[in-house]
Amino acid sequence: MTNRSARKTPLAPVSQVRIIGGEWRSRRLSFFAADGLRPTPDRVRETLFNWLAPYVPGARVLDPFAGSGALYLEALSRGARQALALELNPATLSSLRQQLSVLHCTRAQLVQADALQYLAQPAPEPFDLVFLDPPFHAQLLEPCCQLLESYGWLSPRAWIYTESELAPQQLQLPSHWRNHREKKAGQVHYALWQREVLAHT
Repeated sequence: MTNRSARKTPLAPVSQVRIIGGEWRSRRLSFFAADGLRPTPDRVRETLFNWLAPYVPGARVLDPFAGSGALYLEALSRGARQALALELNPATLSSLRQQLSVLHCTRAQLVQADALQYLAQPAPEPFDLVFLDPPFHAQLLEPCCQLLESYGWLSPRAWIYTESELAPQQLQLPSHWRNHREKKAGQVHYALWQREVLAHT
């Protein structure tokens, strides 16, 4: 007799992300839809990568809050030379590994780590492009920016992308980061900053 009360193993929540341009254009990849995960919308990514078009090919990319991998994979598709992504959730990280395997991508590195802990150490090399899309209301963005500066994670003229619930003018970011472009989509403010070279005295 079948036990009608026996519980079935719940299916993992799965969603998809679409790569907009580059080598893997129009590819749809599945990812583990963890609680609070907000993939950057297609329209926002398209705008961002239009801004970044001249700077992505050959760049070293850092994504400390990888999540779905939407920004990370888009940069690799568009010719980034190397990319490092950090992700704390093991199921989400496993999804990213599967995506890279499907794409036969060997230019990417994934690390399971807390972003603030990982960035609080000297960088092995500076990065040219950094995506900062942390969970909202977690007060992670501003500390992350300070760590990037303090531990040498940024090249002299690095580009830094931020998403936040606060307007860019309200963020306490390093004073030598120049606001290059900004827009708003719904309740999300997104901006592209360029690090200006500090003069030596």
